[in-house]
Amino acid sequence: MRIAMISMHTSPLQQPGSGDAGGMNVYVLSTARNLARQGIEVDIFTRAIRPSQGDVVAVEKNLNVVNIVAGPYEGLAKEELPTQLAAFAGGILEFARCEGNEYDLIHSHYWLSGQVGWLLRDLWEVPLVHTAHTLAAVKNAYRGENDTPESEARRICEQQLVDNADLLIVNTREETADLVHHYDADSDKIVVVAPGADTELFTPGNDRATERSRRQLGIPLHMKVVAFVGRLQEFKGPQVLIRATAELFRRDPDRNLRVLISGGPSGTDATPEKYRELARELGVERRIRFLDPRPPQELVSLYQAADIVAVPSYNESFGLVAMEAQATGTPVVAARVGGLPVAVAEGETGLLVEGHDPADWADALAQLLDDDDTRIRMGEDAVAHAANFSWAATAEKLASVYSEALALELPDCHARRAQGR
Repeated sequence: MRIAMISMHTSPLQQPGSGDAGGMNVYVLSTARNLARQGIEVDIFTRAIRPSQGDVVAVEKNLNVVNIVAGPYEGLAKEELPTQLAAFAGGILEFARCEGNEYDLIHSHYWLSGQVGWLLRDLWEVPLVHTAHTLAAVKNAYRGENDTPESEARRICEQQLVDNADLLIVNTREETADLVHHYDADSDKIVVVAPGADTELFTPGNDRATERSRRQLGIPLHMKVVAFVGRLQEFKGPQVLIRATAELFRRDPDRNLRVLISGGPSGTDATPEKYRELARELGVERRIRFLDPRPPQELVSLYQAADIVAVPSYNESFGLVAMEAQATGTPVVAARVGGLPVAVAEGETGLLVEGHDPADWADALAQLLDDDDTRIRMGEDAVAHAANFSWAATAEKLASVYSEALALELPDCHARRAQGR
């Protein structure tokens, strides 16, 4: 089986945690690696952002990342990428023709990729499997007060994909409900495939792992540490953690706490300085350290150094950071939104917080920070919980979905006209 996987707006080889690179990058690369190890050939098509990478990057046996030139390498915001859909689709067609490649199935990620996949599906006459990762209607329903709403044009494009993709893959049952509620999706076309974590990379390590990790970060062993890992944007909620930190110190100025925020800016109005300034305004700039985004091999140490990982997002289709943290033996305090109630076993591996009130977040963080026995027990249980989610299992389920899609009869012209196209 040969799969054309499309991730137009962000390359799976980019560093997650800044710009447009995040959990989707991890998902695409991790599932593709494990599909390749099952003997499935995968070409991931993404937009070229630098000439030095070359046209094709051979990641490992059966897995290539193909960089398609569509517009300038730099200077295009994600919101401008729809202007390059035709160029990107044309580049994929040219590559497939010149290499003599034929694909059995297309798996598109995010709505921009889906629009290209929809075109190629008709040209190649192969099934289209689509994963949205985020949805405009859902983001608008849960966005923070300072977030820019997603456009109606994006929502319309997503509706087209819901109507025309052969199968839709979601992370959780709640995401199924979102598709049905906001996009009138046919539930028979939706398949739940839970994401995973690299449980071989993300581990608690040995008994000295926390001490070593803190020494590398310059943090005293006796200090309590709360970490945030993700893009610096309102939707991910770093401002919620900063305000909760200020509330914790308002209640107890002598609290022995350090907060680590690891990530880069994402969005037109997001800058690290914006969040540093918020910390200064609230008087906690000395309590919070801002770190650059880190590759997975270095994130392990950050998770190991933390007593708690906070995930205050306004919505998450699943919550890969929460799962990675738990795999390293660190309990999670997360917002009760999206797929996070699936990723975090409430009361067993962490706590879930209703809403984003800093006082409520301060309550939840203090509850675990001040109860060493419960926090340590949750960390131990978190490792066992995360072991149920692996990328190998995700890829195995995806391969099953692909086989199901290949068995479907593609609609003929009359049936497609009946869909209102």
